[in-house]
Amino acid sequence: MADCTERQNMTSLEQKLHNIAEIISQSSSINGSGIPARYRLNPRTDLHDKSEPYRQKTFGERNDNNKPHKTILLVGETGTGKTTLINTMINYMLGVKREDKVWFEITDEHQSEQMSDMLSVQSQTSSITIYGFYLPESPIDLTIIDTPGYGDTRDIDNDKEISIGLLSLSRSDNSIHEIDAVCLVIKSSVNRLSDRQVYIFDAVQSLFGKDIAENIVLLFTHSDGMRPKNALTAVKVAKIKCAINDKNQPVFFLFNNCQSVPADEEYNEDDEKTQEQSWDRSFKGMANFFKFVENIKPKTLLMTRDVLQQRNQLEAKIFNLRSRVQEVEQKQNELKQTKEALEKNKEYVKDKKNFEYEVKVQYKDRVDIDPKRWRLTKKATCCTVCEENCHYPGCWWAKDLSWCSMMKDDHCTVCTNKCHYSKHVKEAKIYESKTKTEKRTYEDLKKKYNVKIGDSVSMATKMEEKLQKLETEKVKLVIEAFHCVETLELIALNTDSLFTLQHIDVLIEKLKEINEPEKAKTMENIKKRAGEEKHGALGYIKCLISKK
Repeated sequence: MADCTERQNMTSLEQKLHNIAEIISQSSSINGSGIPARYRLNPRTDLHDKSEPYRQKTFGERNDNNKPHKTILLVGETGTGKTTLINTMINYMLGVKREDKVWFEITDEHQSEQMSDMLSVQSQTSSITIYGFYLPESPIDLTIIDTPGYGDTRDIDNDKEISIGLLSLSRSDNSIHEIDAVCLVIKSSVNRLSDRQVYIFDAVQSLFGKDIAENIVLLFTHSDGMRPKNALTAVKVAKIKCAINDKNQPVFFLFNNCQSVPADEEYNEDDEKTQEQSWDRSFKGMANFFKFVENIKPKTLLMTRDVLQQRNQLEAKIFNLRSRVQEVEQKQNELKQTKEALEKNKEYVKDKKNFEYEVKVQYKDRVDIDPKRWRLTKKATCCTVCEENCHYPGCWWAKDLSWCSMMKDDHCTVCTNKCHYSKHVKEAKIYESKTKTEKRTYEDLKKKYNVKIGDSVSMATKMEEKLQKLETEKVKLVIEAFHCVETLELIALNTDSLFTLQHIDVLIEKLKEINEPEKAKTMENIKKRAGEEKHGALGYIKCLISKK
């Protein structure tokens, strides 16, 4: 019996060694003489449609429909060790042990830095990478959605592009329709949150609908094995919503980031012991993590898609609101100048005589977009009927304008007349409101308002009606933006997001102007609820924006 068991163990070991040798034969050596020897898995297919804000890399083929399939999304700050964590996940799935003295990688350790450099010089690129992992050696099929690091101080737009990429992914025909786990990757050494870190945690939380909270877990990297008390306190201060265990504590897993030693470094007993501890800690954390994933119910991306779309629409509506309110006020000023001219020349009006006067008028001009303004997109979605900028920066990934996140039921949710998407264009130009001084005559004015000679009362009435119509339009714009925030309050995981707070002051001011004190109070309560930490982070965002 013992001999039989030993033969079975030998057979199992031989099979494992054969599997590892097979994987190595299909990989590229990174550092074959290091400890362990490092190899990069080569994707069987590398799909990269430049019209999409994500790229796909597939390892193996998904043939076994009975094999469990899990989808994991990883997000975190630049420098947290997210890439190393992904590679640890892959080695765990392959059953690699420390004594095998091999280490497989699916991405470059410095991919985040390379991606940042690449993004800074390319007009279009992918901001999300999807790894499909379908190797027979793995007990499950695995999809990893990897986002670039948050909080790159060189460009805040990178973080917006992550949300654009996720929105595109949730709306595409891609096979990803649900998420098993959202992993927030955090350094275990984090203790006191800086404004930048508050912003990063807030930005990550702002991606999701509230239904996904129980699928969010914390992955602490660079761990010494001890409970990360300070980091957990920082998470609490940041009001991060995540899965809770039976002790009402956040669900978290610990990992170290030291599984290999470069070949050009001397390797001694201390290194071996450190590496052993690191390996054991990370693989124990990975075992616990996948046990959690196995038992949690996956969530669809539907509510998250709605949150991302509402945030995009809110930003576009606020941008459009500011320009349109400015236009409305300029038109109001133009009419007031006209009324003043009539009053000043009332004797000419009374005697039915013509006279000339000057007025500052507003007009629209199509201008080129500053090529330095936005990194990924140099185009805006504009309505040719309303002559308005409906989405700037626009959805550069949208193959058809009906896919623009501003469209609903094939009509724009932003422009004045809610025009059909076919009335819109996506070009490297935007509308700008400008003013100029024009000379006008009383005769021109009578023709414009279609009144009889000397009928100044009728003219004044029509001008008042025009002013009222413009004021009604302004009110409608403000209420639409308010309803965007209301919707986010209902469906968003992060209800007082910094992305919303950026626009709160504008909304409060305009709501008061249109005599909506209760709605203004609602906005003020959101602002108050956010707390001092978020208002400090809001200053951080404004500082980054001012550098652009």
